[in-house]
Amino acid sequence: MKRSIETKIVNELVRKFGLPKYATPGSAAMDLVACIEEPIELGAGKHVLVGSGIAINLQDPALAAMVASRSGLALKHQVRVSQGLGVVDSDYHGEIKVILQNDSDTTYTIQPGERIAQLVFMPVVQVALNEVAAFSTVTERGEGGFGHTGKI
Repeated sequence: MKRSIETKIVNELVRKFGLPKYATPGSAAMDLVACIEEPIELGAGKHVLVGSGIAINLQDPALAAMVASRSGLALKHQVRVSQGLGVVDSDYHGEIKVILQNDSDTTYTIQPGERIAQLVFMPVVQVALNEVAAFSTVTERGEGGFGHTGKI
């Protein structure tokens, strides 16, 4: 099922590069591009904020957009979304921007219109936290931490 999302252009370069779109019918995410006029040099070990040129209006607290790394950019150049996964809340109306991190030991140059991240839409469930002294059920793992199950 496709759902229509209001999109506002906040940088006119989007008209040159095009709105985000799915690359194939089976794509789960749309590609976000660097909506910049000039290349940006991203030094080794550094991070930079890059605009996508668009804002979205989700209008539904049961929906969020996630900004994720592009696997090819991460594999070939060690450039990824800095915080792992960026969350665009349903009530955020500003430009979607991407924090890119260069994990390599060489400078990477971000080109205008380059695909820099992916935008995927996900359902959201908001919960109410209920403080208790002890959990009502016990699991096999219990309070064991990372690696507690011994499984790899």
